[in-house]
Amino acid sequence: MAETQIEWTDSTWNPVAGCSIISAGCKNCYAMEMARRLEAMGTPKYVGLTRKKNKRIVWNGSIVEDRDALAIPYRWKKPRKVFVNSMSDLFHEKVSDEFIVAVWKVMRETPHHNYQILTKRPKRMRQILNEVIAEVLPNVWLGTSIEDADAAKRVLYLKETPAQIRFISFEPLIGPVGSIDLSEIDWAIVGGESGNKARPIEESWIDEIYTQCLESGTAFFFKQWGTWGKDNVRRSKKANGREYRGKTWDEMPIKLVGMAQ
Repeated sequence: MAETQIEWTDSTWNPVAGCSIISAGCKNCYAMEMARRLEAMGTPKYVGLTRKKNKRIVWNGSIVEDRDALAIPYRWKKPRKVFVNSMSDLFHEKVSDEFIVAVWKVMRETPHHNYQILTKRPKRMRQILNEVIAEVLPNVWLGTSIEDADAAKRVLYLKETPAQIRFISFEPLIGPVGSIDLSEIDWAIVGGESGNKARPIEESWIDEIYTQCLESGTAFFFKQWGTWGKDNVRRSKKANGREYRGKTWDEMPIKLVGMAQ
């Protein structure tokens, strides 16, 4: 719902709050600690969404559908890239079909924005987009997260989902993803994990994705090394930087709507 430091978007919009841990990539999710801080600050929709487990803050599976938040994109007059639900997952099993349809209505009625929806639940996304909404909006990008080879099958559901732009976030990259057919995938984001408990990233894992992007013509965006640098030394993510193969990679899909690339 505000400006963001996430390198590949302009703003975040969170009509849903809360989530559940479903795979290894969720283990150190920044949104869990952020939700607890927002609760402590008195933000109503983040109250009661997390719990403590082995001295860690984790999601408890509760979900809040924030209908007041649906009005926010209408107030943004300047076109922007909008990361939808940076603090949740629009296709979480507890988010109602009705609310997802309401979110779609907002995106349809604000065509000057480009909406980026990222999910770890592409199977449900496929079902909703084929059976409930059945509408491709030119300003909506649909993506899934793949953190390692165990999550690679998510690309199959993504490819079966109607979309103007399809993308994959290989974040946090915590293992090799193996061979992935990136045909019909417009954009790939790659990044290492950050934070006190971050897991290391290896350059060979990035190389594997980069090569497959070249082969498929998929735009490549390298977000960060994260806490562990190219030399496998632990530093701040700022110190480790964003350079890969001697340059910064900020490629974007070629089908942006209503704004410059």
